[in-house]
Amino acid sequence: MDREARFTQILKELTLRGRDEGGFLEAGTVDEALAPLELAPDQVEMVYDYLRKNHIGVGEPLRDEDYLESEEIDYLNMYLEELKALPDYSDGEKEAATLSAMAGDTGAQSRLVEMHLPNVVEIAKLYAGQGVFLEDLIGEGNVALSLGVTMLGALEHQSEADGMLTRMIMDGMEEYIAVAAEQSRQDEKTLKSVNEVAAKASEMAEELRRKVTVEELMRETGMSRKAIERAIVFSGGKIDDIETGNGT
Repeated sequence: MDREARFTQILKELTLRGRDEGGFLEAGTVDEALAPLELAPDQVEMVYDYLRKNHIGVGEPLRDEDYLESEEIDYLNMYLEELKALPDYSDGEKEAATLSAMAGDTGAQSRLVEMHLPNVVEIAKLYAGQGVFLEDLIGEGNVALSLGVTMLGALEHQSEADGMLTRMIMDGMEEYIAVAAEQSRQDEKTLKSVNEVAAKASEMAEELRRKVTVEELMRETGMSRKAIERAIVFSGGKIDDIETGNGT
C-alpha cells in the first residue's frame, strides 16, 4: 500500500474509532496511529482539524456549540429535558433487561429502548452537519434502536448487546444520510434540467415571437420528450414559453 493510500486508510480508521468511542480520541492515540507516516507537526495538526470537522474531539471533547447550529442546540436541549422524565436505571437493571430482551420479553425490550435513548442522541451528534437535521437523525436512530432490541435473541452473550445496538443505530443514521444525499443530487439535477428547459424555451420564444412546442425544444436541445415534460411538471407549470397542448 502506497503512502497516500495508507494515510487515507488511517484517517478512515481514526474516524470510525472516534465515533465508536463517543466522538473523542486522546491525542496520543492519534499520534500513535500516524507515527508510521512520519508526518511533520503541521501535517499532524491538519489531521486533528480533519477529525474535529468530523465531530471528533482530539485531546478534549468538543462542545455542542463547536459543530451544531443554534436551532439544533435548542432542539437538543428540549429533547434532553424530555428524557430527564425517564427512570434512572442501574447497571444491574440494564443487564437484567438485556437478558430478558434477548429472551423475547417485550416489556424488557421497551425498557431497554428507554435506557439507550440518550446514547442515540450522542451518536446523532457525531453525524450532524451532513445535510440532514439533528432531529431526523435522532428519529432514525430511535427507529433502528426499537428494531434492534427485538433482534437481540440472535446474540450468544449479553455483553454483545450494546455493540450490536450501537452499530444498528449508526447504520440507520448512515443509511438515512446516504438516501438524503442521493435525493439532494436528484433534486439538483432536476432543478438544472428545469432551468435549462426554461432558458431555452424563453430564448426560442423570443426569436419566434410565439410559444414553442415540445418537439421544437427536443430538436434544439437534444433532450428527450420525457425529460422536457418532466421539467415542465417539476416547474409547477411555470415555464410559460412552452405550448403544452392544453391551450396554454
